[in-house]
Amino acid sequence: MTEPHQPPDPQSPRPPQSPQPPQGPRYPEYHPGSARPELNRPVRERYPQIRPTSGYGDSRVRRTGPGPGAGTDQEPERSAKLTARLTLAMTVVIGQLWGLTVVVDEWMEGNTGTAWWGAGFLCLSFVVVLGLWLLDPKDR
Repeated sequence: MTEPHQPPDPQSPRPPQSPQPPQGPRYPEYHPGSARPELNRPVRERYPQIRPTSGYGDSRVRRTGPGPGAGTDQEPERSAKLTARLTLAMTVVIGQLWGLTVVVDEWMEGNTGTAWWGAGFLCLSFVVVLGLWLLDPKDR
């Protein structure tokens, strides 16, 4: 049962109101070549905290951009070895997916002997991938 809404008593104390969040400085909308001169000041006047020595003007910076040889392969032998291992591992994974399909089909048809041989193939291919992974531990 609901009671009818009554207007608040003007004599009763009001509940405390939550304080309004402080409004930050509102910046005027800038248009290039604005008619307002304060918006067309040079960068060093608008941002005095940026000094000539901050960033690109730092005397410790001799050259910009990447160093010599950037973007080229520093160890082509290692890259070739990793690419070969990745290709072999992807081939084994594709073979495992194919083998899993065959095993499930044979199992569903009731050929459990063939399915167990297929499961052995899947385990063997997993051991091959594990062996490739253990082959060179410094590349991990």
